[in-house]
Amino acid sequence: MPQFDFAVWPGQIVWALIIFVSLYVVLSRVLLPRVRAALEARAAKISGDMDEARRLRAEAQVQADAAAKEIADARLRAQRTASEAKAKSADEAKARQAALEADLNARIADAEVKIRASRDQAMTNVRSIAADTVVAISEKLTGEAPAAADVETALSAVASAN
Repeated sequence: MPQFDFAVWPGQIVWALIIFVSLYVVLSRVLLPRVRAALEARAAKISGDMDEARRLRAEAQVQADAAAKEIADARLRAQRTASEAKAKSADEAKARQAALEADLNARIADAEVKIRASRDQAMTNVRSIAADTVVAISEKLTGEAPAAADVETALSAVASAN
C-alpha cells in the first residue's frame, strides 16, 4: 500500500495542499458569495414582506377603527331616530287621546243634560201621578175627592221631608 509508504508522503501532502487550496479558493471566491448573496436576498425579501405585512396590518387596523366608528355613529343615529319616532308617536297618541277625551266629555255632558231633562220631566209626571193617586185613594176611602190645594200642600210637605 502506497499510502503507508513514508517515501511518497511528501508528494501526497503537496497534492493534498494544492487540492485543499484550490477548493478553498473556488469555494470562497465563487460558490460562497453566491450562497451569501442568495441568503441576503432571501433575508431582504423576508424583511420587506414583514414590513409590508406590518404596513398592511396597520392600514387594516385604521380601516377597522374607522368602520367601528361608523357603526357606532350609525347605532347612535338609529337610536336617536327611534327615540324621535317614539316621542312623535307618543305626542300624536296624546293628541288623539285628548281629542277623544274632549269628544267623550262633550257627549257625556250632552247625555247628562238629556238625563236631567228626562228626570225633571219624569219628576213632574211623578208629582201629577202622585196627585192623581192621592185623589183616587182619598175618594175610595172617604168617598169624596179632596181639594186640589190640600193635595198640593200634602205633596209639598212630603217632598220637603225627603
